[in-house]
Amino acid sequence: MTVTIGVHRSNPSLYHLSRLGFAEQELAALGETVTWHPYTDGVRTGAFLADGTIDFGGTGSTPPVTAQAAGHDIVYTAVSAPRPDHGALLVPEDSPVRTVADLKGATVHLAVGSWQTHLVAKALDDAGLSYATDITPVRGDSTSEAKLRSGEITAWVAQGAELAAARRTGGLRTLIRTGEVITDRSVFFARRDLAEQRPELVEALTRALRRADDWAAAHPREAAEIAAADQGGTADDWETALRALPWTIEPVTEEFIAEQQEAADIFHRTGFIDRAITVADALPRKA
Repeated sequence: MTVTIGVHRSNPSLYHLSRLGFAEQELAALGETVTWHPYTDGVRTGAFLADGTIDFGGTGSTPPVTAQAAGHDIVYTAVSAPRPDHGALLVPEDSPVRTVADLKGATVHLAVGSWQTHLVAKALDDAGLSYATDITPVRGDSTSEAKLRSGEITAWVAQGAELAAARRTGGLRTLIRTGEVITDRSVFFARRDLAEQRPELVEALTRALRRADDWAAAHPREAAEIAAADQGGTADDWETALRALPWTIEPVTEEFIAEQQEAADIFHRTGFIDRAITVADALPRKA
C-alpha cells in the first residue's frame, strides 16, 4: 500500500522527515511506499484522517482532542518529549499585566485550535478564569507582533522563530513560559484501521520520526537554513528555536493520556468542544 503522511509547517519532526527520505526507506523495507500531503493548518489533521486524505499525521496537543470531539476515530501512536521552551505568552515590557489573572477582559492573539489554545485555556483555568468568557481569543497572523507592540492587543502567543525574533528585538516580556503550564508535546496519530491492522507500518513511521529527530538534533544549522528558506525569518532565529526542541520521540503513556484528558475537560467546560470525551478511547483496542 501507499501510506499518505500529512505534513505542515507547525510540526517540526514531520516537516524535516518529509525532506530526508527516512520514511520512504523504512516503509520500503516492508514493501510499501510513501506519499506526502502538505497542508497549512494542523487543525485539519483529524478531518483529513477521517475522510481518508491522509493515513498518519502530527500536531500539537489540541487537534487530536478536537478530532475526537468531532467524532473522528483516531489512534495515538507516539509523542515527543515535553517542549518547555517552544512557545510563550508575551506582553509589552511596560504592560500593567503582571499575572494571568490580569488578562481578564483582554484580547489575546494565538493560533486558535492549536496547542496554543491548550496553553491559554489551562493558564486561565489555573487562575480561576475561563477561556470562554474572560478573554477574547483571536486567531493570530503576521500582524500580531506589531499589534502587541502598538497596544492594540494585550497579549500574543509566539512560538519558534517568531518567538526568537521577538525576544531578540526586545521590548516584550514573557508572561508565561509554555513549560510552566503544559508539557506542549508534538503528538502523532493515525487512522484506526492503519494503527490496528498494520502496526508494523506505525512502528516503521515511528522509527523514521526518530531518525529525523536525530538528524535535526545533530544538524541544527542545516535544519534552520531549510526552514528559513521555506518559511521566512532568519536562519539564526530558526536555529535558536530548533535548538530549544527536545528532538526525542516517546511512546504514548498513561501520563500523556492524563495530560490530554485534563485538556479535554477544560475545553468542554469552556465550550471549546461541545461534548465530553474520553481520551483513552483513542488508544488501540486490545485484541
